[in-house]
This record gives sequence, C-alpha cells and structure tokens, in this order.
Amino acid sequence: MFPEKFLFGASMAGFQVEMGCEKEDVDLNTDWFVWVREPENIITGAVSGHLPEYGVGYWRNYANLHQLAVDFGMNALRINIEWSRIFPKETFSISVQVKGDEQITEIGVTHEALKELDELADKNAVDHYRSILKDMKDRGLKVILNLSHFTLPLWIHDPVAVHRGKSTERTGWVNKKTVIEFAKFAAYIAWKFDDLVDMYSTMNEPNVVSQMGYIMSRFGFPPSYFDPQMYMNSLLNQAEAHARAYDAIKAISKKPVGIIYSASVYESIDNDREIEENATQLMNYSFLDMIHSGKIFFQQREDMKNKLDFLGVNYYTRTVIKRTESINFGPVSLDWTIVEGFGYNCQAGGYSRDMRPVSDFGWEIYPEGLLKVLKQMYEHYKLPIIVSENGIADFRDCLRPYYLVGHLYATEKAIEEGVDVAGYLHWSIVDNYEWARGYHMRFGLAETDYNTKKFIPRPSMYIFREIAKSHTSKIFLHYLNSPYDIWRLG
Repeated sequence: MFPEKFLFGASMAGFQVEMGCEKEDVDLNTDWFVWVREPENIITGAVSGHLPEYGVGYWRNYANLHQLAVDFGMNALRINIEWSRIFPKETFSISVQVKGDEQITEIGVTHEALKELDELADKNAVDHYRSILKDMKDRGLKVILNLSHFTLPLWIHDPVAVHRGKSTERTGWVNKKTVIEFAKFAAYIAWKFDDLVDMYSTMNEPNVVSQMGYIMSRFGFPPSYFDPQMYMNSLLNQAEAHARAYDAIKAISKKPVGIIYSASVYESIDNDREIEENATQLMNYSFLDMIHSGKIFFQQREDMKNKLDFLGVNYYTRTVIKRTESINFGPVSLDWTIVEGFGYNCQAGGYSRDMRPVSDFGWEIYPEGLLKVLKQMYEHYKLPIIVSENGIADFRDCLRPYYLVGHLYATEKAIEEGVDVAGYLHWSIVDNYEWARGYHMRFGLAETDYNTKKFIPRPSMYIFREIAKSHTSKIFLHYLNSPYDIWRLG
C-alpha cells in the first residue's frame, strides 16, 4: 500500500505548456524560443519545426487543467516559474554580497536587493503566477515549485551564438555570472511566492542540460556545441547555483528544498560489475554528491554540503552498457559505451533486443529499473525521494496502461522494502511541447486537442485514478504479465 499522505500527481514545465491561447501570452525571451525557430536547426532536423506558441495554453486555461488533476485523483502538481517571464531584462545591476570568484561560496541577497529586483520584475507575470498557484491551492493540490526547467533568459544565454562559435558573454551555465543571477532569482521567488508553495526544487535535470548541450550534441538541445570543458563548467556551475539558491531560499522559507535529477539504472550486456559501478557513480551520483556531501571530484567543499532536503528522481528507462577503451573528459573518464537496442536506444514502436515493448520515442519499457534506482538512491543518500517524472510517449495509449502500472508497482514495492518515497508525479498530465521533438511525442494521461485547447482523458488516466483512490497498484498486477511480460523480477 502507498502511505496515507502519498503524493499522486503530475509534472509540467512552463515552456512546454504555457503558450497557445493568446498572442500576448507568448514568452519571446528564452533561449529555447529562439532555438526551435532557428532556420539551421529546422533545415537540418535538429528540431521539429513545431512552435511552442501553438501549444497547450496553460497560461490561460490553467483552471481547467487543475480541475482535471483533481477529478482524476491527483493531490499534487509540479510546475515551474519561467525566469524569463519574471525578469525579461537582465538583473546584473542589482548588487548582492558575493564571496569567492572561481568558487562562489556565499551569496547574500538583502531585503534591499529584493526590493530593487521587484522594481525590475514584470509585475503582471508575478501576479499571474500567483493566480495560478492560488488556484492550485484552492483546489487542494500541493504545490511543488521548480525554478528552472531547461530554459534560460536570452540575456543569460544566446544559444545560436554559442552554437556557431561566436564570441559572447551569454554562455548560460558555462558563465559564472549565471550562478549569481540564479541565486537572486531564487531569493526573489521565495520572497514573492512562499505562502503558496509546499516544496521547492531548484532545477530540473542539470545533468541532461550539460550532456545534451555540450556532449550529445546531435539531439537538438541548445547550444549543441561539443566541448568537454564547457560541459564540465556548466555541470559544476549548476551544482554551485543549486547550493547558492538553496541558501537563498532557506534564508526566507522553512519549506523543503530539493533538486530534480534524471537517473537511469546501468546494466552491462555481459554482467560486468565494474563498469556498472563506474557508470552508476559517474552518471547517478557524481553531481548529487557535490550538493549532498560537498565532494567535487578530487576536492571537498564544505559550502556545498547538505544542500538537499529531498531528492526528485526522474526515471524513464534503463541504460545498457559494455566495456570500451577509456575516453577522457578532463577529471572524468568513460570506460564504457551504450549498447544499441536497449533503454533509450531502440527502434520506435517496436521491441527491444530483450523483447520488451518500445515507446513512440524509442524508449524501452523497463519498470524494474525504477525499483533498482529508488533503492540505490535511497541507500546512497538516505533522503526522502519523490518520483518526479515517469511516463511514456504513446499516442495511441496502447502501452501506457502497462507502463503506468509497472512503474507505480515498482514505486509501491520500493516503499514496502523500506525506501522513503513520498510521491509519484507522472510525466505528464496532458500532451505538451516535447522540446526538440515538438508535438510529435504524446506523453499525456489526457490527450491535448491543440485546436480547441481541450483535454480528453485517455484510458490510462482512469487507471491512474483507481490506483490513487485505492492506494495500491496491486489491483492491476495482471497487467504486468499479459500481454507484454514487462515485469521479470521476482
């Protein structure tokens, strides 16, 4: 059974859902808004060519979406406030107290600085976000507020200039200044919204931002510029930004502050335990160790220690690996490579090499991996965990019922085995704009009609409601074996 106060809900991101109703609702001021309409990206197929301003329209119809959540058994939603909407223009001029240069160990945002930031903020955006959050609270939904979900304001990041190798100060997370500005933003959000927030997350999937931006550059994430040093700088700066934002929020709020991290389970094709441990340490633990124990590769930083109250785990599928010759990336090296035909690397709509069904995105269904990841993460950090994203691109909703039951069962089983899991947030409640893939990928429990902006619940949404109502997934356990045999653990 799930605990009585377990959070059943869904996650969303501002850029992916907000735009779509009125012209004045469009946010022109993010790196992603520019990136997805860049002609080179469209012509080369790096992005879909779809535009976010024709999307879900949450900025206007948030009340309908919130009521949909309530009607289908949810008691929590995770959203983010778009930095670019609150501060469409730069905040560099607002002075704060900064200790350190190469290593920023402290940032003090005074009440005077907050008032100065308030003068720069878009008050209409502030008021509108307050209306959104208040509507959630009025409907009995817990508010999990995330501060950064991939997008950055254009005044911080010019992705096209970076992609083309042009000289620019607007290099996003590669630039140390972004750490300072993010701490200001975090302090301001806590100052303005704390009465409506139950939990904070500083950022979503910092590891993905760095990997996709500077290593796996063929996947269409800005700035798609292969540079291992920029990768490392962006990763370290995000860790530091989280720590300084944690401090800034805690100076104002007593609410829990965590981070949302993309995790996978790393399994070798030939049972090679050494590379499995190496991959797990590098990909699942190294970033989080920085903000949990202050361990940053070969150094210890006390100012980065104990900066997590909870951990959000995003899990979609596994990663199957095999040993290879070592490849160096500065202070880290890889002695493994990813095997095609498993995990994220499958033929869309078919079957994996393990004969498991595969999503429209080419991701293998592997719910056992969520159980393994939850147990690994809890053993390593001993922090409360929220499954903060879990879902499948499945336009026809033919696989989602099995995916949903399998992963909720994995979550329930983890709790029964002693893991402190406080909630499960599905990705997502409705279809939305899937970054470089645009509207091609449908992750919603409810279908979004992009013409009418109406939400039509899919069959899997009714299954979600029954599980939330009964507080157990075991009423649907027969789904795990027939017809796909997707659960193969004892």
